[in-house]
Amino acid sequence: MTTMTDVARRAGVSVATVSHVLNDTRPVRPGTRAAVLGAIDELGYTPNTLARSLVTSRTRSIGLAVSAISNPYFTEILQGVEAGALEAGYSLLITDPHDDPRHERKVVQLLHERRVDGMIVAPSAEPAGMVEYLARREVPTVFLDRLVGDDHDQVCAENTGPVRQLVGHLAESGHTRIGLIAGLPGLSTTTERVQGYREGLRAHGLPFAPELLAGGNSEAAGAQDATRHLLAAPEPPTAIITANNAMTIGTLRALRELGLEVPRDIALACFDDFSWADLFTPRLTAIAQPSKDIGAAAVRLLLERLAQPERPPRTVRLPCTFVHRTSCGCAETAPATPPAAQERNPIP
Repeated sequence: MTTMTDVARRAGVSVATVSHVLNDTRPVRPGTRAAVLGAIDELGYTPNTLARSLVTSRTRSIGLAVSAISNPYFTEILQGVEAGALEAGYSLLITDPHDDPRHERKVVQLLHERRVDGMIVAPSAEPAGMVEYLARREVPTVFLDRLVGDDHDQVCAENTGPVRQLVGHLAESGHTRIGLIAGLPGLSTTTERVQGYREGLRAHGLPFAPELLAGGNSEAAGAQDATRHLLAAPEPPTAIITANNAMTIGTLRALRELGLEVPRDIALACFDDFSWADLFTPRLTAIAQPSKDIGAAAVRLLLERLAQPERPPRTVRLPCTFVHRTSCGCAETAPATPPAAQERNPIP
């Protein structure tokens, strides 16, 4: 088995220099670093990560706790996190909290016990127990997609402006009864998207009608029930906005069961684009979130925290894109454009 001593001998340097290259514990001249890396590659040396972690108190690993990994949105976020972690030389330990506060607290503890250097977490609607656990143990953490307060590092997409833009687009197309199927109560994404809905109505002189706001609990089955409820109203909506991609599927199922055709009988627009959204007939008008960029930004934010533990917490928001297709009932002429929402505290 090749040892660090063998690498040092081949590179013509000391064992300590090899250690500094592997662990980034001291600056090494570029030529010397190249010689060490060349020797490692030539000899096929594999560092002992367990032994290295004992020396550096770092495992070069990140814990990722994200619910519904099968959701295309979170799958793309995972790709962004993985790419960013790999580029920085970190491995990932991945868990699914299932949006259950008790399970969330448990999986976060398990990740912590695996000695990850830091965590990236998409919190549940009731994250207090999990947040308190991490804060008490001073675990470097970035919260993803859903916000938990300005005193934490967190990264997400803009929510209010994009939904306001969807409402405006439908209102300008002549709709005065616009329904919203909202997500799970307690999530910041749900609160902000409902806020954008109400702002959009107000901006176009439309009254807020409580019967046009229904909860879909961020899942397909919930949205199916919510759609049936909306359309059973004495004055049903002529257009519906769904607040995530899972609920879009549920709404489409309900409309099919009711024999309604989009957009002939009802217009539809959705928050969350996905790779097969343009395969539907009609093609879905949607807000596309920068999923991979969110994941990559979360890694960069966590690495900043590891390098500067005392720096102030940061909230990073990334802009979304309006993707105009045909489910809203108008011709597909408008290009994909970003809404009037700006990233705050961007990470280069």
